[in-house]
Amino acid sequence: MSSALQAYVRTTAPRGRDTERVGPFLATFARDTDHPMLNYAIPDDGATASPAEIAELTAAYRRRGLLPRFEFFTEAAPDLEELLVKQGYALERRIPLMTCTPGDFLDRPAPDGIGLRSPSTEADARGLRSAQNVAYGESPDVSDADLAATLAYGGRAVLAEDTATGEIIGGGVALEVEDGTAEIAGIAVATAYRHRGIASAIAARLTRVVHARGGHTAFLTPGDEGIATVYRRVGYQPAGECVHLSLS
Repeated sequence: MSSALQAYVRTTAPRGRDTERVGPFLATFARDTDHPMLNYAIPDDGATASPAEIAELTAAYRRRGLLPRFEFFTEAAPDLEELLVKQGYALERRIPLMTCTPGDFLDRPAPDGIGLRSPSTEADARGLRSAQNVAYGESPDVSDADLAATLAYGGRAVLAEDTATGEIIGGGVALEVEDGTAEIAGIAVATAYRHRGIASAIAARLTRVVHARGGHTAFLTPGDEGIATVYRRVGYQPAGECVHLSLS
């Protein structure tokens, strides 16, 4: 399973980014931001690497003024983490990988007072992206590039709003379905609205979108085991782990 999901990431992550092939790695570089989560290398399945290849990959990021980073599913390249650590890379985080098939899916409606819908205007898309930014500890400001990216999701984006006030308080997106697989990402809920089942409802809505578009596997990578509990309520099952490593 991890191999298929890693292949999905290798297909989708480069879209809208520059890339460079370095040994057994696909290095991706965002064109309009130095955000670490949008600039990282992805290994081939079963990748191992010499110190020289790792150094070359590191140099590719340094030349661009970027933090050298890797993101990958450990089952797809089980020997790579140790090799990177030996070359000075440090583990940023180890997070669960979870998947949901149509047979596993459990629907979760939004709680009373919360509406879920796709953004239909620029204001909607800006509000969704701003809510995501704030929930992840970033600035509420939304760049033109981020606005365009959010609008491009169309019906694969979902926002959550307080129906009494119209305030957008969270949301998330589903990436493209490729070979029956799609990633659910960016699920966020404003602090004041957490622990009410909103994140589960957002995940359920996005998972339905994936399955309705022909996806047999939706997957996501929750930040930790506590957050993973939210997605178990929607039918997501553990399927491995993802690691993020970087070299300061």
